[in-house]
Amino acid sequence: MSNTSLDRNFDFPADVPEPGLATRAWRFSNVVWLAAYVYVGYKGTQLWTRFVSDRNKAELYRRQDLRAAQALNRSALRLEGLLIKACQFIATRADVLPDEWVSTLSGLHDRVPPRPFAMIREQIERELRRPLEAVYAEFDPAPIASASLAQVHQARLHDGRRCAVKVQYPGIDGIVRADLRNMTTVLYWLAKLERDFDYRVLMREALKYVPMELDFIHEADNSATMRANFAADSFVLVPEVYREFTTRRVLTMELAEGIKVTDIEGLERAGIDKHLVAQKLIEIFCDQVLRDGFFHADPHPGNILVQPGPKIVLLDFGLAKDFPPTFRDGIVRLTFSILTSNRDGIIAAFQELGFRTRNGNPDTLLAFADLFLGSTIKSKKAYADKDLIEQFNEELPRAIRANPIVEVPADVLLVGRMMGLLSGLGKSLDSQVDLFTTIMPYAQRLMTAQTVAPVTPSAPASTPAGK
Repeated sequence: MSNTSLDRNFDFPADVPEPGLATRAWRFSNVVWLAAYVYVGYKGTQLWTRFVSDRNKAELYRRQDLRAAQALNRSALRLEGLLIKACQFIATRADVLPDEWVSTLSGLHDRVPPRPFAMIREQIERELRRPLEAVYAEFDPAPIASASLAQVHQARLHDGRRCAVKVQYPGIDGIVRADLRNMTTVLYWLAKLERDFDYRVLMREALKYVPMELDFIHEADNSATMRANFAADSFVLVPEVYREFTTRRVLTMELAEGIKVTDIEGLERAGIDKHLVAQKLIEIFCDQVLRDGFFHADPHPGNILVQPGPKIVLLDFGLAKDFPPTFRDGIVRLTFSILTSNRDGIIAAFQELGFRTRNGNPDTLLAFADLFLGSTIKSKKAYADKDLIEQFNEELPRAIRANPIVEVPADVLLVGRMMGLLSGLGKSLDSQVDLFTTIMPYAQRLMTAQTVAPVTPSAPASTPAGK
């Protein structure tokens, strides 16, 4: 894939340089080796249990899961960049992935090896165009968190405000662009080897949003929108961004402290009810998707803190999305159709949102509806229930193989990503949330509003719907 092609598919700024040829070749060879190692391991286990002996099949796959996860973890720590981002997403899916994958990769959420302080200092001074001491009265050289694209330091401004300073790693934008090309190539060959595992459509859509996370001005805008949307909610805290000390690669914001949402022991010591936290999380994201049409698409454990109350602290809005009014209305109609078991309504809503399958048969769309919400609603079980997850893992791949989805709207993928992350958090929190009771009031109210005053597609997507 050429640079021109990549820039057309992924919206990188024109001034982003890629690393040199030697670095690109080294990173590409590492990704190819990793893909081959994982693929051969699973393929060998599959063939052995199918044609030689299926004795101890579960244990053989468990060992392979652990080997594959450890190999991915080692490669991510060696390469950093986009591979760490992928690992962080995998580690959030405790609802659908084996424990070996989740436990092995979970340390990459906020414990990525940090970059040297001298490099961080130079980046800050280059971006803010002044000495570090001229901006911050105090600056802790040890980061409080380090992730795939940036690390965060605690500091204090000269006016006394305590703040968190997020600093993007120098050159990381070019590395990410090179990694995207490598992953696209690997997925192309995987699709040639295994026709049932063609994820190129999903990747083309989902990774359109990666460049957004590299622009901290964009993140500051998202944070301001989210802060305004929840200004009246005393149970939600969105830190204020200090714009005068923020650029595309450095973001300075109010320091917000709390307990990591997956620190169950910490929540218990603070007297915080984990079930109430799970309920509040679902309500917050219902507000975002169904009320505001603007939502946080990356609610992984490192981005959510909990204070007594419970008060939910939302962080890191690099991956947030506002819907055009017509799209939000389509999501509302899909949700209401699932809640009311309206088969024709589900199919029509999916098609209206832009889903297309190879042969037009609606069975795959109905299977997606069950994955989205339907089975949880029909069974009256908690979101992320183990039995339902096992059922999804068995039934959904069969439906996709029979009738592959050839077009998926990117906005729906972000909603699905958000719901997947919430499902993983729900499992960690032992969620008891009744989705029907929680979501139905939103859907009924919005469906009534659509009937009384339908929205016409005239408003620009830059303003959240309903505001």
